[in-house]
Amino acid sequence: MPSPRRFLDGSTSLPLSAGWGLNLCIYLGLFSTLFLLMVLLLWQLIRQLGNSVGNSAVQPRRSIREPPGLIREHVLRLEAQHLFVLAAFALLHNIHTNMASRGSVQPFVHFNAKQDVELLHKAMKGLGTDEEAILRLLVSRSNSQRQKIKAAYKSRHGKDLVSALQSEIGGKFEKLIVALMTPPVAYDAGELRNAIKGAGTEENVLIEILASRTQDEVKEIIKAYKKQYRKSLESDVSSDTTGHFKRMLVILLQASREKGVNEGGIEKDAKELFAAGEQKCGTDEDKFISILGNRSTEHLMKVFEAYKKLSGYEIEESIERETSGSLQELLLAVVKCTRSVPAYFAECLYHSMRRAGTDDDTLIRVMVSRSEVDMLDIKAEFKRMYSQSLYTTIQEDTSGDYMTALLYLTGGNDG
Repeated sequence: MPSPRRFLDGSTSLPLSAGWGLNLCIYLGLFSTLFLLMVLLLWQLIRQLGNSVGNSAVQPRRSIREPPGLIREHVLRLEAQHLFVLAAFALLHNIHTNMASRGSVQPFVHFNAKQDVELLHKAMKGLGTDEEAILRLLVSRSNSQRQKIKAAYKSRHGKDLVSALQSEIGGKFEKLIVALMTPPVAYDAGELRNAIKGAGTEENVLIEILASRTQDEVKEIIKAYKKQYRKSLESDVSSDTTGHFKRMLVILLQASREKGVNEGGIEKDAKELFAAGEQKCGTDEDKFISILGNRSTEHLMKVFEAYKKLSGYEIEESIERETSGSLQELLLAVVKCTRSVPAYFAECLYHSMRRAGTDDDTLIRVMVSRSEVDMLDIKAEFKRMYSQSLYTTIQEDTSGDYMTALLYLTGGNDG
């Protein structure tokens, strides 16, 4: 099978093998240097243009023209400076894009929605379907580009692209392709809706999405849910869950964590958590819910350090001893996402494939939802935590076009 990178030409990712902290410093250094050079060149260019205009205004017209060689040299110098400034702008844009995203899927550089529509139409028409052509194209386009393809397809052929794809493919591969064609916020809203409608509740879906998404993302999901289903997400979650688990979910749905670090509250929170669990008979779940559900990520990281010094335990150990069931899973997910979102998803992927049977729903959801966010970091964490490649693990646990599409979403073989 060809390397996924052949079809991800839109990626401009710089290598980050030395780790995010080091590379952030490198990026900031490059960014600052290029920005300074760009400003200096712009200033020099403007000054020279100003001088040229000023000279032409104060000097009398000459009957004898400037020597052609001098004029040509002046023009070439200005053009070279202009091109350098444009190149600096382009490089700064690429650096900004890569700092903002650690996804395995980046916008395709030579994107042409009309051309992609014809390629997809050709792959679906006639006898048989070219699944390989479909997956190669769709996994190498960003979600926003897929939405443009979807709109262009409807304008060109008068029908919905997703419906056309569903009529040609099936099974897990179909579910993956449909997920890729859905806008991220709408996809999360749909997954939450599916988790709570009908008989029973898929608590793991509620936990995964609400514990890992940013506050802004949660607010957008709430809006999308209301728009798509004409219902309140909070009301649906509340009516389908109970007890302390429900209370923690409702707090997360408020998306109103405190900002920054309250230095004076670090020791206080650590002591209250210790008193609410390890130090008493029984557990004060409300205290765990209040602190873990409302404090900022930065603050909680310091609280976890203080808690370890105070109690001798990691906060995860105490949660496992003091709580149980869905509440325990939710609190642990919040703590893990506070420490490292990529590590949390690496664990989700590992368990989706290394337990009895494959949890394809979780596998698809994580691979799709993180493909443009932090999949490269998840892949690195997976290898660090389990001493095996995510790429190889997917190869061993899946098959067919479904496997091929998932492998492309990993960003390549890191084995």
